[in-house]
Amino acid sequence: MRLSELSGKEMVDFKKAERLGILGQTDLEINEVTGQVETLIIPSGKWTKKHRNEIRVPWNRIRTVGTDMIILEVPENQYSY
Repeated sequence: MRLSELSGKEMVDFKKAERLGILGQTDLEINEVTGQVETLIIPSGKWTKKHRNEIRVPWNRIRTVGTDMIILEVPENQYSY
């Protein structure tokens, strides 16, 4: 699957049924050797110049890629309450 096919899809957390954002507003962590995507880095909460809140989701935690959305399983330790 190409990145252009994923771009613009809504990302939803499987466990919390919570909207996380749209792929395209997300950074990707890519393995320099294999070229494979390892992690989605999703901005969350407020941003300041010194601090950026983010949710890091390993690529293997993607449950389903549909026509309009991507269903993810976000690791529990990624949420800040």
